[in-house]
Amino acid sequence: MVEGFQKSVARNVNMHTHSNDHISKKKIPYTVGKPFKRYLRRYGREMQLPVSYDTLKHFNYGIPVTDKAGKDTLWETVFYNPSLTDEIHAALKRVYSLLKSSGHTQAEEHLHIERIDYCLFGNSKPFRIKIVNNYNEVHDYFYIKVADASRIFGMELEHLLSPHWINFLIDDNTLAEEHISGVPGDVFIKEHLQRPEYNLKKIAKEFVKFNERCFVRLLGDMRSYNFVFDITQDFDDIQFRIRSIDFDQQSYEGNRNIYLPQFFKENFVFVQLVQQHLHPDVIKQYQQEETAQIIRRIKAQRQRLRHLRVAASDEPLSTPPKIKQLATALGQYHQREAAFAKCNTMPKIMYQHLMALLIKDQKED
Repeated sequence: MVEGFQKSVARNVNMHTHSNDHISKKKIPYTVGKPFKRYLRRYGREMQLPVSYDTLKHFNYGIPVTDKAGKDTLWETVFYNPSLTDEIHAALKRVYSLLKSSGHTQAEEHLHIERIDYCLFGNSKPFRIKIVNNYNEVHDYFYIKVADASRIFGMELEHLLSPHWINFLIDDNTLAEEHISGVPGDVFIKEHLQRPEYNLKKIAKEFVKFNERCFVRLLGDMRSYNFVFDITQDFDDIQFRIRSIDFDQQSYEGNRNIYLPQFFKENFVFVQLVQQHLHPDVIKQYQQEETAQIIRRIKAQRQRLRHLRVAASDEPLSTPPKIKQLATALGQYHQREAAFAKCNTMPKIMYQHLMALLIKDQKED
């Protein structure tokens, strides 16, 4: 079981600093291998797209995008040669149709592209497309990014093992990805956390579950700006669900603590909520509940996960030193050193990690 939250404030701060120091500032992108592509095609993830990431890079100029307070968002709205703009917009509407409605052309007739933004910050250097419905002015977003195998592996695991489904498509080196709605965690801390109508115990509960979920599926670098809060008004109270929005650090780092959101200073306020509002026995209960749900998903998706394991097993997704470091750490954690020592890729480590979870569950039964 993941280590408990009931630790001293001083120790948590020290662990936060330690973990952040070991996150790679520049992650190596990995191309998608042929077996992995065949898997993605089999499950409707890989198809020919009408526009490529490289095409979108040929914009003429851009202007900074600022937030409501006038602060630079690190995005810029880009503009293309007028002779190409209509063609690019039509292609992007087609991509959105493929993502949302399996390519039904009627859905494209009442849409228009309002803005294309580009971000140099981060590893994926994404394009964010704002698309608007002409009938009611309701808008949506989607993204065009470089098709990094690590990120795609992460989104597929999120789709299979988390409570959330994700739509994405790839074509060669281009990834089209739907927008995940919610309040960014850092914004939630600043603008929402002190609302009197919000039950802090429920927020603490959700962070414990999110922490467990990230560790089980080895999703790293879940600092507050890399996840969002999905807030739902229930019939008698407000419910919270935390969703990952950044999958660049899927099974990439060697430090085991990077897969535990509790060890980042950006999330310290949530750790404090857990310490203040949840008894250790309750924390353990929530961890067990989340693990049980993931085990049910593993069993329900057994065949597809088996196909994913075979297809992605030779994808390194990280460097040999990081692979060895994580295999050693998880081998010790699960007391299965021999099994993890044979792992020479991150997907193989992921498989052994899930197997250890299933074996432990069977023993407890």
